Amino acid sequence: MNFNSKYHLTLLPALMIVLPLSAKQFPTDTSKSLPLTIAQVWQKAEVNSKAVQIKQLHITSSQEAIKDAKAERLPEVNINGEYARVSNMPVYENGLFSSPSQFPVLHTTYTVGAEAYLNVYNGNKVNLEIDARKNESNIAGEQKKLTVSETKLHAAAYYLDMQRSLIFKDLLLKDIAAQEKQLLQIKTLQKNGVVLKSDVLRAELKLSKQKLSLTQLDNDLAIANQKLNILIGLPDEQRIDPVEEVQLDSVQLKPYSTYMADAANGAYQVKISEQETALKELKLKSIKANVLPKVGLFAAYNYSYPQILFYPYSGSIYGLGFAGVKASFSPSSFYHNNHKTKVARLELESQEIEHAQTEDVVRQQVNEAWLRYREALNRVDVTQTNVKQATENRRIVSNTYFNQLSLITDLLDADTQLLQTRFDLAAAKIAAQLQYYQLQNVTGKL
Repeated sequence: MNFNSKYHLTLLPALMIVLPLSAKQFPTDTSKSLPLTIAQVWQKAEVNSKAVQIKQLHITSSQEAIKDAKAERLPEVNINGEYARVSNMPVYENGLFSSPSQFPVLHTTYTVGAEAYLNVYNGNKVNLEIDARKNESNIAGEQKKLTVSETKLHAAAYYLDMQRSLIFKDLLLKDIAAQEKQLLQIKTLQKNGVVLKSDVLRAELKLSKQKLSLTQLDNDLAIANQKLNILIGLPDEQRIDPVEEVQLDSVQLKPYSTYMADAANGAYQVKISEQETALKELKLKSIKANVLPKVGLFAAYNYSYPQILFYPYSGSIYGLGFAGVKASFSPSSFYHNNHKTKVARLELESQEIEHAQTEDVVRQQVNEAWLRYREALNRVDVTQTNVKQATENRRIVSNTYFNQLSLITDLLDADTQLLQTRFDLAAAKIAAQLQYYQLQNVTGKL
């Protein structure tokens, strides 16, 4: 009875791949078990998940980018200085091949000064740049929320996987205890010559297989425990005790339209796509602004030596300042900017299509998650009925066997069916709970 392969959670295949590691490689500390609810696991995951920490750094970086863009409104101030030695100045009055006369020069020159420029108008490109950086910051914020939601879903998958293994182990231990008692009864009948030795051997073989399955369950539990520890920032050897039971009664299935409305307003993929579309619009506006004039205020003041700017010249230090308005306009930008504008407009159209595609994907994900969750709840109801039927069937077959009215194979099959239906019920409840979290994730509510 390979219950592990049949009931291993398959909602998130990438999460539930069994690593080729045994429990012996990652021993758990059985003396220090840490009881955690799913809410506590989510809290630790949100704080300690490396993926979430990376997204938080992206947010911090984007906030600094906003400040950097706003700093472009401040004036540019430069301080400059220059020192030089001037060579002799020969004057060839009678040609290059005749002896020159020496023109007297001052051999030292220097300039010290400062200048400033304040942008008054640049096609509104500074404000557009600030808005673009704000959009990027909003995108980073939504990406972090999406990462947190996905991290919670991963943590829930590991947490529920541990619960599944613990429930299976408990059911298996109870079944083993019942099988051991039944085996004693069969041995008693065999000693009295009522049943054959083969009945005892078959019962012992079944019991041996059940005990072997415990090792597999322990390994599954250890693997899921380590995965959860890594996700929430705990040591590998820390043993976690999932204390919160699955409570499907408190989770009501809402109408499909309700989940669609939640997704339209809260799905992180849609919000990210909206911000990316707005970013493309700002890029197009910024490129269009390249053809607009630029206006700014400037001022400069320098101390220089010697005074050779105005005649008559003087071998003295002089100071000179400038202040005014500077304006520029490039007619060539009309044809240089033409293709850039077309490219930006095409990128915007492409992003708008991608946004519509994202809405389609989210709508499909919500529909699938809603249908799968409804299917999972129905499976829970069916398996509950199956457990009742298997329990009654096992009772009848047990009575008929010990009254010599049925075979040992009938009794062992009835035992197997009862245990299997109990596994089915536990797995169905775990799968339904995980599917509910998946539905919350795609609607932006997790």
